[in-house]
Amino acid sequence: MTRILIADGYPAESVVRTRERGGRTSAEDIFPEVFARYVDDLDRMVLGVAEGERLPQGLALADFDGIAITGSPLSAYETGDQRVSRQIAFARDAFASGVPVWGSCWGLQVMAAALGGSVRLNPKGYEIGIGRAITLSGEGGSHPLYRDKGPVFDAVTVHHDEVERLPDGAALLASNAMSAVQAFAVERDGGSFWGVQYHPEFDLAHVAFLMAGRPERLVREGLARDVADVEAFTGDLAVLGRDASRRDLAWRLGLSADVLDADLRTREFRNWLQAKVAPRKAARAAAAASAGRTA
Repeated sequence: MTRILIADGYPAESVVRTRERGGRTSAEDIFPEVFARYVDDLDRMVLGVAEGERLPQGLALADFDGIAITGSPLSAYETGDQRVSRQIAFARDAFASGVPVWGSCWGLQVMAAALGGSVRLNPKGYEIGIGRAITLSGEGGSHPLYRDKGPVFDAVTVHHDEVERLPDGAALLASNAMSAVQAFAVERDGGSFWGVQYHPEFDLAHVAFLMAGRPERLVREGLARDVADVEAFTGDLAVLGRDASRRDLAWRLGLSADVLDADLRTREFRNWLQAKVAPRKAARAAAAASAGRTA
């Protein structure tokens, strides 16, 4: 079995609100669905790290083949909030465990903070809906995270914070006009982390759901003239999310296969699973077999 620990960065009240509105949650619904797309023998466990949940007795981080940190509405610089400080500590422990770690959005930010980088409120504002023209760096173009991905692409995104300073030893992999750090990777001291600022796990229907829940903020940020604008835009996104063949809507919204094709949109997950998680799983199985032979 491919054992993946999903570290849920969302506070409990955020999860409850999402469920009450009829939405899908990252840790319980969305991440498992993406992993199952590429892993036939998925054995996943969700850990509510925002709420201080710990692994069951007898189970350690090193028992997993991969650790994935979800998004979160929290901010990594608000370290006085225990929901933040405990997740920074968890990210540090996850990296030190030697298990490959993935991070989306908050996952990227919290790992940056855990490894000595810094995070700030994005002075350019809110990037929500579609992150445009995300461009690979020189290192990004040759990095296995972006195998079979174009050098410039759009992606589903929701964030108001950004990584201000990379941790020591981090490789900057992608940027765009809204955030200089759209992806980075760190391989040091036996630890491995690959993360992105955008959300390759989110489809258009989910980002439409998220945007529809905060229309006043979108108007306040200048991203829409009024609530009716938000409703029209999110309505089109939701329809396109259900039916990617609607070329009229794709043309109107300026969307391409980068976000419409589920395989292309989630390719970073495929690459992480193949390049980092599969070898870890094989090594763990070999170690278990060896231990059995010598027992």
